[in-house]
Amino acid sequence: MSDQDVKREAPKRPRTFLCVVDESEELTQALRFACQRANNAGGRVALLYVIEPAEFQHWMAVGNLMLEEQREKAQEMVQVVASVVNARTGKTPIIYIREGKLVEELITLIDDPDAGISLLVLGAATGPEGPGPMISTLVQKMAGRLHVPVTIVPGNMTDEDLDAIT
Repeated sequence: MSDQDVKREAPKRPRTFLCVVDESEELTQALRFACQRANNAGGRVALLYVIEPAEFQHWMAVGNLMLEEQREKAQEMVQVVASVVNARTGKTPIIYIREGKLVEELITLIDDPDAGISLLVLGAATGPEGPGPMISTLVQKMAGRLHVPVTIVPGNMTDEDLDAIT
């Protein structure tokens, strides 16, 4: 079998760069990095928003109302971020909205072969508290469970710095 036969048998899937959508300031830089990499690699950006379970579960009606409000907030936030991705890449991002614990849902998505995630892009906080709880958890406890590379983008990088490295 020649090299050309192998290439025809296994069509290359476009690379997918996953960003976690949240309200952190560092999302801006992680998203810029993911969009630039997607453009340069002919890939796409995927967005994950996880609705964490509410702490208050005493009354079912209140809990259901809180969950519905969180879903609406998730939809609004993801649509805003998706419009930024579309403007930067010319492509509509793949959107995932999940309910559960953030790290668990993130790993489940990455492990899903149908999702085809190629790279996880996270923004790091620059404050004295450290890079952020998700990065700390992934690096310290979950690194061995990840099946894709992780790029951590410092939240204090300038647009020019990001453009230069992507």
